[in-house]
Amino acid sequence: MQTFTLHRGSTPLLISLPHDGTVVPEGLAARMTPEARQVPDTDWHVSRLYAFARDLGASMIEPVYSRYVVDLNRPSDNASLYPGQNTTGLCPVVQFSGEPVYQAGEEPHGDEIAARVERYWKPYHGALAEEIARLHAVHGRVVVWEGHSIRSVVPFLFEGRLPDFNLGTVNGASCSTTLQKRLLGVLATQSAYTHVANGRFKGGYITRHYGRADDGIDAVQLE
Repeated sequence: MQTFTLHRGSTPLLISLPHDGTVVPEGLAARMTPEARQVPDTDWHVSRLYAFARDLGASMIEPVYSRYVVDLNRPSDNASLYPGQNTTGLCPVVQFSGEPVYQAGEEPHGDEIAARVERYWKPYHGALAEEIARLHAVHGRVVVWEGHSIRSVVPFLFEGRLPDFNLGTVNGASCSTTLQKRLLGVLATQSAYTHVANGRFKGGYITRHYGRADDGIDAVQLE
């Protein structure tokens, strides 16, 4: 089975949905707890939410497999994105609930994790990098938009309740000041939904790795 789908658009916008996948290989699912087999930490329905953007000319890349197989928004060396805070890793062994992903003794290690990186992580990032380069060559600039969703209350990850919209630009390092101001300006025009920039979620690996505003590559995450 192909590990991702890529729609190539015509505008300088690439939407990445790294946690949209839901498939877990049968042999791997057999090692998981019954709850984890339901892949509860999926970013549910984000591909449907962003489907309109394809009609506007945006490129879009979507994985097939669940983040429980490998988390495409984590570095391949599994370095923590939020040191000192609870989080989940490259091949998660704990759910957002704090409960285990695997039955006792069935957690992945060493060679298995490396094999998942080769099979699932590298192809997604290879395609992502190639599409960024293609759009940049055509337009001289590109915006990488990381589309995510998460429950508003997840005590294992953060206290209290999240704002409705959570922009992440790595404290302004992954995109131009102009773009961040424009995005916050749009959010400020309404009062129905709360919002924050660079709160609990400042941007994952993709935002941090690919955002190079000085080179005309802006990266923004929205939870």
